[in-house]
Amino acid sequence: MRKAIVLCAVVVLSNTLLADTQEKKLGINLDLTYTSKWLSKGIEAYGQKGGLFKTVDFDFWGTGLGVKVTHRNATSSGYVNAQRFDYRPYFKNILFRDTPYQTNFDISVGYEHYTRHPRKLANTTWEWIFAFSWPKLLPGKLVPSYVAYYEYPAGCNQAFRNLTGWIHTFILGYDIDCTDLNAPLHLSSEVAYYDGLAGRVSDWAYATFGVSTKLRINDNTAFVPGVYHQVSMDDSVCKRDVTYAMLSMKYKFK
Repeated sequence: MRKAIVLCAVVVLSNTLLADTQEKKLGINLDLTYTSKWLSKGIEAYGQKGGLFKTVDFDFWGTGLGVKVTHRNATSSGYVNAQRFDYRPYFKNILFRDTPYQTNFDISVGYEHYTRHPRKLANTTWEWIFAFSWPKLLPGKLVPSYVAYYEYPAGCNQAFRNLTGWIHTFILGYDIDCTDLNAPLHLSSEVAYYDGLAGRVSDWAYATFGVSTKLRINDNTAFVPGVYHQVSMDDSVCKRDVTYAMLSMKYKFK
């Protein structure tokens, strides 16, 4: 009976995906992002150096399934061993569409490979991301979101089990119409709770406030600038407050 139910579910899902993809194309999106500081889960991953991230995103015919491949590196010397590739399959969709409780979700798992690290230094990790937002829950243009990260070392090396742990982030976004830019200004605030990741304390770790916008250059290309300020709450994550900028160029094949 269990096998029959699973088989029926697979058949129904396959027919649905095939029906949805008959008139849709494989989506390919490119992203080049420069950040003056890389605050990775609140940590200054490259110290005082900036970061450069190159991403290609494959959207599988509008089914909600896709995969991203990202290369991350510092913009100057000193962090050669910290560069890495991220391979991240994902599934995104909408629950309770067009209701006050509409839930947009994006669930992904990333395999992070530090190509310059020797194996004995835990050169690979897994990271799950569970992201949810509720665009119709609050009045006006306030949008609450919740994102949980769960990270642990890949492989069976027990020496790095202390790297395992969670981070819970609570986010509130708000768009302000700006006719001069022909695009809204997006205000964001985020507070993060560390839950044992990398042996750090289980406590509120940092809060980040930012403003960004998305400027369309043409139908395929957009420029996304943003400025952010992180307030440190725990020295084991970051010992000082940090202000940084992010500049992204996005290109979508059509």
